[in-house]
Amino acid sequence: MTDSILVINCGSSSLKFAILSNAGQTLIVEGIAERLGSDDSSISFKFEGQKTEIELKDSSHKQAVTQIKYWLEKHPYIQKNLVGIGHRVVHGGETFTQSALIDQSVIQGIADCSQFAPLHTAAHVTGIEVALQIFPGLPQVAVFDTAFHQTLEPEQYLYPIPMAMYRDHHFRKYGFHGTSYRYISQRLAELDPKSQRQGVLVAHLGNGASTCAINKGKSSDTSMGITPLEGLMMGTRCGSLDPSLTSFISKAEHISCDEALDILNKKSGLLGISELSNDCRTLEEAMVSGDSRAKLALDMFASRTAKYLASVATTLESIDHLVFTGGIGENSSYLRHVICQHLKALNISIHEDKNNNAPRGIASEIHADHSNTKVWIIPTNEELVIALDTISLINH
Repeated sequence: MTDSILVINCGSSSLKFAILSNAGQTLIVEGIAERLGSDDSSISFKFEGQKTEIELKDSSHKQAVTQIKYWLEKHPYIQKNLVGIGHRVVHGGETFTQSALIDQSVIQGIADCSQFAPLHTAAHVTGIEVALQIFPGLPQVAVFDTAFHQTLEPEQYLYPIPMAMYRDHHFRKYGFHGTSYRYISQRLAELDPKSQRQGVLVAHLGNGASTCAINKGKSSDTSMGITPLEGLMMGTRCGSLDPSLTSFISKAEHISCDEALDILNKKSGLLGISELSNDCRTLEEAMVSGDSRAKLALDMFASRTAKYLASVATTLESIDHLVFTGGIGENSSYLRHVICQHLKALNISIHEDKNNNAPRGIASEIHADHSNTKVWIIPTNEELVIALDTISLINH
């Protein structure tokens, strides 16, 4: 067991973590602190097949990181191999084009991007500051969701609004899920080395969902924008719509624009249409039982995913690969089927038996023999990318 890295993904009310060793290849322990800031917060540890849960007395991020430190003290053989901490950071703006070794200037740079992701950024800064306090002297690294998309050309990332808005305020498309897309691009290159010189479409489908075109290993377009609200319909987010709707909702419901945005972020998407759940598994079960709104929500999700795959494909010379990843992309054979049905005009088609019987957690090819494009299911591994970047920057 060498070079263990603690990976932290800090949210406003949760903190996910994992410890990986052997150049990120071995998962030692993982867990999550949930409901932070409430009266019933807890942290769970999954280690050697056993799950233990501990109540958090003061329900803070600091208490959660303190519990991780206590756990490590009880497992000294793991603690002595801990060489660094990697933090997932959602928004790096135009400041960060790659991962960075954390110092005060990096923390300030992250804070300066907070206008675009206020809830996420405040949590990330808290997580970083707490980890620096509780693990003094241990090098720490920030890995940015937006960094992979810094290769977009101006015609892709600029919005058609007055240029002064971009010059003065940096209003532009940034894109997200970049750590996942970087992993997928690297993993696909292992499975099919030619892909590094080809055109790749990726659908990262989970509660948050986006698409990305990867041209010769670099992001050339993506569906999410200045925030993760743009693009696909998602678990609770509406995705792209006529911007005037925000004003219409505000006036019709007698609420502020911020409250209207809250509805578009937290009460829309699969949840809003189905009026049942934002969880794809729940909706698929309901659909099988005859719930027409659950089916409508899933079919809308599939239609919009196909639309954005086709949209970002305009930056590619050819569509050689289509990859499904993320919790929904990896596990929903129904949605993969419907999405590919919508992509028939691009000569993309899947082999139904391979799609329906794809083994869970393993990379597999599911295209039909006559498909122009290879279609893959590849499980993503953002923690591995964060661990490898952390090791690389520590040893640099």
